[in-house]
Amino acid sequence: MFKEFKEFAVKGNVVDMAVGIIIGAAFGAIVNSFVADVIMPPIGLLIGGIDFSDFFIILKEGTSAGPYATLADAQEAGAVTINYGIFITAFISFLIVAFAVFLLVKGVNSMRRQKEEPTEPTTKECPHCLSTVLIKATRCAFCTSELPA
Repeated sequence: MFKEFKEFAVKGNVVDMAVGIIIGAAFGAIVNSFVADVIMPPIGLLIGGIDFSDFFIILKEGTSAGPYATLADAQEAGAVTINYGIFITAFISFLIVAFAVFLLVKGVNSMRRQKEEPTEPTTKECPHCLSTVLIKATRCAFCTSELPA
């Protein structure tokens, strides 16, 4: 059983998938930081210096009555909240990751298409005996008929 597992684990597809997952997780962390630390602060500044992570709706007051200045204050008081600001940030992160993956897949597909460009044919078919002959041949090697140019 150990031998079978070893053969499975060392196959190229499994290793490639593992590398992809690790790189994807690292890329996700970079994008999350980019959104939270680079994109959201200017957007918050444009709408009046508001931090998106502090957008929340209180469903139930905590042990100490509100209003709560920040989400951290509400959570510390034990309030039940809907954190739609964090959701907005996560949604923007998702859009950026999806767009980056789209560009990556588009690039890989265009590289594949360039590789698969059709090459000039090197053979043709004899119209008389339907054998395959070289494209430059003037006579069929099988039936000796003259071939069209």
